[in-house]
Amino acid sequence: MGEHNVEQQFDEKKSQAFMKALLEDLRALEFMIETNRFETGVTRIGAEQEMFLVDRNLRPAPISLEVLERAKHPRLTTEIARFNLEANLTPVPLTGRCFGDMEHELRELVSLVRTNAEGLDADVLLSGILPTLKKSDLTLENLAPIPRYHELNRGVIGLRGGPFSIHIKGLDELQITHDNIMMESCNTSFQVHFQTSPSEFACAYNIAQAITAPVLAAAVNSPLLFGHRLWQETRVALFQHSTDARSRTQLARSQPTRVSFGDGWLKHSVVELFHDQISRFRPIMITQPDQDPFQVLARDETPLLSALRMHNGTVWRWNRACYGVADGVAHLRIENRALPSGPTVQDEVANAAFFVGLMVALPHEYGAIAKRLNFDDAKENFFGAARHGLNAQLRWLDGKSLGATSLILNDLLPLARAGLNESNVDSSDIDKYLGILEERVRSLHTGAQWMLNSLASLNRHEPFDMRARTLTSNMLARQKEGKPVHEWKPAEASESNDWSQSYQTVGQFMATDLFTLRPDDLVDLAASLMDWRHIRHVPVEDEDGHLVGLVTHRGLLRLLSRGSTSPNGTSMTVREIMKENPTSVSSTTPTLEAIELMRCSKIGCLPVVDDGQLVGIVTSYDFLTATASLFKQHLAVSAPRADETKAQAASA
Repeated sequence: MGEHNVEQQFDEKKSQAFMKALLEDLRALEFMIETNRFETGVTRIGAEQEMFLVDRNLRPAPISLEVLERAKHPRLTTEIARFNLEANLTPVPLTGRCFGDMEHELRELVSLVRTNAEGLDADVLLSGILPTLKKSDLTLENLAPIPRYHELNRGVIGLRGGPFSIHIKGLDELQITHDNIMMESCNTSFQVHFQTSPSEFACAYNIAQAITAPVLAAAVNSPLLFGHRLWQETRVALFQHSTDARSRTQLARSQPTRVSFGDGWLKHSVVELFHDQISRFRPIMITQPDQDPFQVLARDETPLLSALRMHNGTVWRWNRACYGVADGVAHLRIENRALPSGPTVQDEVANAAFFVGLMVALPHEYGAIAKRLNFDDAKENFFGAARHGLNAQLRWLDGKSLGATSLILNDLLPLARAGLNESNVDSSDIDKYLGILEERVRSLHTGAQWMLNSLASLNRHEPFDMRARTLTSNMLARQKEGKPVHEWKPAEASESNDWSQSYQTVGQFMATDLFTLRPDDLVDLAASLMDWRHIRHVPVEDEDGHLVGLVTHRGLLRLLSRGSTSPNGTSMTVREIMKENPTSVSSTTPTLEAIELMRCSKIGCLPVVDDGQLVGIVTSYDFLTATASLFKQHLAVSAPRADETKAQAASA
């Protein structure tokens, strides 16, 4: 996320001072490019590894600060949520065993975090989106207590002027609202950095834009969010929604979002990107100007351009231009932000090798990509890859349409291999990592597909919470084994799974596929609905989704005993027989509390209401099912002990 030194309280005067510093930094950048003040002649690569911290029940563990305090490692830092961490890898020249070294450092850092998390009864998971995440995890209580993140939340919410609206369609459909930026914390990525020179930046940036779609198609790993099967890489849609600072007026004008793929090829210089960002997006965080960049340059030193970097850190292009200073020397790099975390360290490094190999090879093979690929096609390819993964159909050079799998295997993998060979990358690294990616593509076995296949193989009658924990448990176990994802078998339910953890609150097992009525519906419809769907309780809601009543099987029986018409001879409506203002609970109500409420009130169901909206229902049958499962688990554990006791008695 960059620097943490931000102004927490600022007025118009401070904002103007920051804007002045931002414009001065940009002028200094232009001057540095014109006077050749950047490192050239060397290509370096690097990466950022984001990760989830999970507790022993595989739920988010908000312990990042405690883990960092224990680890005390300069390459580990916070992320936006208390249950996320980030590791920044050492930049290395693109040559020799650079990818093997990247894997080695990644394993060391993940292992370090895991060791320190285990002391807090937690673990580390690499996944684009954690399957066990719930909306209730995304409160400001779980926001990392770093001024930058609080200012980011304040700034984005202030510009937007209201809650975020998230609507994503896939195999399922998700439509929710949220009142802070913590939705961003659902996403963890593996960000690849590629250093290039100012003179080659425009060409390299356009290549990165073009290849992100096929690289992402092979890397997808995030098909699930809150139990909904959405895009193969749902992070792409979610990240755009979760930081959308546009007001209603800006939405009406189709103002671009801060998270974007861009709107055209880069023509001349990296400066164009910064011009566009400053023109379109107001600063949402500021820092006090720390130096006059031209005074620094006059001393023959390299300025940090802190204001420019601060603003750049709040505009999230999927390929982002980055300015940096290392050992007193300035450099430019391209940060690819589209690739997800996981499924394994090997898979991540394979994705990086594929991306980097193409970055080197394509300028020589294709020349100026903008002359052969329409930008709108590149943009459509990106979103197509995010939606469909390896099943995406991509429009490639000269308007040719190809399936992602065919394009990767027949065209791009040989080019990536040539690019890495040209860079004198060790042949063992090339064979290992491009081999992993090739096998993944040939088998069509991405992380996303493994997750969907595994979910389909699990018992659909179990609560999704239980299946999500099984999925996450299998994912963690396989990550620790270290085999790449194309070798993974579908997840399997374990007899040792603790069912009780999936029944702690009503929201974990409530029914959400609801059949409801309106007050003015005919009673005949209510009776037919209950007969057709074999249900004994039907919630009644108004047009806004507010719970207003409940029709029960018992209520219908009472109606039949006295006739099904009103005193005036007209057909009866639901309003006349429903129980008004029925007892309800929230999704966070503890299960034992709900059971006691039903027992004392002698009722057979509880509608579940969150923020005034009907979100689910839980019935006595649900509790009976849960009880049967828990008994089964308990007796399965007890039976071997009983057998051991009998055996001991017999031997005595």
